[in-house]
Amino acid sequence: MGMEGKRRSRVTLLDVARHAGISRATASLVIRKSPLVGAETRARVEASMHELGYVYNLGAARLRADRSLTIGVVIPNLTNPFFIQLLAGIETVIDSAGMVVLLVNSNDVLPRQEALLTRMREQGVDGIILCPAAGTDPDLVTRMAEWNMPVVQVLRHVSDECDYAGVDYALGMRQAVDHLAELGHRDIAFAVHGPVHSAYQERVDGFRQAMEAHGFASDRITRVPHQISAIARSAELFSSGLAKPSAVVCFNDVVALGLSAGLYDLGLRIGQDFSLVGFDDVADAEAMRPRLTSVATFPEAIGEGAAGLLLDRLTNPDLEPRRLVKAAQLHIRQSCTAYV
Repeated sequence: MGMEGKRRSRVTLLDVARHAGISRATASLVIRKSPLVGAETRARVEASMHELGYVYNLGAARLRADRSLTIGVVIPNLTNPFFIQLLAGIETVIDSAGMVVLLVNSNDVLPRQEALLTRMREQGVDGIILCPAAGTDPDLVTRMAEWNMPVVQVLRHVSDECDYAGVDYALGMRQAVDHLAELGHRDIAFAVHGPVHSAYQERVDGFRQAMEAHGFASDRITRVPHQISAIARSAELFSSGLAKPSAVVCFNDVVALGLSAGLYDLGLRIGQDFSLVGFDDVADAEAMRPRLTSVATFPEAIGEGAAGLLLDRLTNPDLEPRRLVKAAQLHIRQSCTAYV
């Protein structure tokens, strides 16, 4: 057969099996990443696939399984590196299951979230991992159940009627305040930003409880703008006045990055004149100078947990709703100093 004929002829799984000297059933197990196939056989089949130019017919597989083999992921912010790490964890688990992720960004806007969920339903995704936009009605979970659409809430939750994967924000806030108290700080502020949702409220409540446990004033909660450049310009909120704090716990590392720049511009040296604690401990925390003390919330592990919950739900829809709440952990670096 000439080259033109070869281009027209589609290589089948049976062709691959014959080329590798195995049965079609064994070749199918390799395609489906079955652990029943030995490493040597797997390597031989994969070499045959490469040599013959075999392409797996995912559409046919979807028809056989009556599933799309796709998972929808709805997040509220693509600019925050935290969500990139979350997605990496989700993709690790979903990819190992032979499925793919369809990612969309709600921008924390309810009508946009509604439209995106409708489109995902139209696309026939098998399930959805959702970080709910601020203000999401708990009835959304009920409606998705009526769609027969499995859903896992991640980082934020609006209902106890479906699975949730998140982090113990209150524990992380307690660790941050305890660390600053051990260094002698009493006047500690909490710099917050963004819309109010369950994760926001849990951090605020956790800060208040931790401060009250030490007998400190718990009302030093100050809102800052959303963009880093504007956060930097707001640093004077924490650097002037008789009641200025000696330390600030930040809602996340984005806020910490902005305040670090703004306080530097005002002549304050982080880790010497002023103490700063971040939250989430994304990669930028190590890149900052001085290195940022931050509460690690392990977004990649949370993503893996959320994906695992969804795969379990697809296998067994009748499971009771489950919660995976990961413990936060303070990572102490260079951005805090003793108060004298």
